[in-house]
Amino acid sequence: MPDQHVVPLERVERSILILRGHRVILDSDLAALYGVETRRLNEQVKRNEARFPEDFAFQLTPEEFDHLKSQVATSSRQWGGRRKLPFAFTEHGALMAASVLNSPKAVEMSILVVRAFVRLRQILASNRQLAAKLNELERRIAAHDKNIVALFQAVRSLMAVPEKPKRRIGFSREGA
Repeated sequence: MPDQHVVPLERVERSILILRGHRVILDSDLAALYGVETRRLNEQVKRNEARFPEDFAFQLTPEEFDHLKSQVATSSRQWGGRRKLPFAFTEHGALMAASVLNSPKAVEMSILVVRAFVRLRQILASNRQLAAKLNELERRIAAHDKNIVALFQAVRSLMAVPEKPKRRIGFSREGA
């Protein structure tokens, strides 16, 4: 199989969204990658419902869809936009969709989709590691700053000359 892809990996990565705590790709994006109509992809999903448990694919709620409309530039019904709520496919759901579509392009593109999900997972893992290192550095700096402040206070206390009580000039009547 050739290593050159018609669709760049970055395009697939941009299609991946986070919904309900899962990294998913919408049915329209997946259908475009697999070279089929969205309608055909969704038909195959409905015909093979047992292969798509909730952790493989789920249909968006109206609220989720409204929230995504502005982000994915979905047109209104009046202008030929979607009439049904889209499906969202996890990494495993995208692979299962390729198997039910059973076309050479779907199989080839499913490999690209998996690579995109894996790369995204690696990026997120490295970001978590970076965040942990940053938190550790902040803790060290905070402790370091406290030590510097204590050092300055100690130096200032050493530099301060204690004032001696002033002696009065002249005679005093102590004891008289």
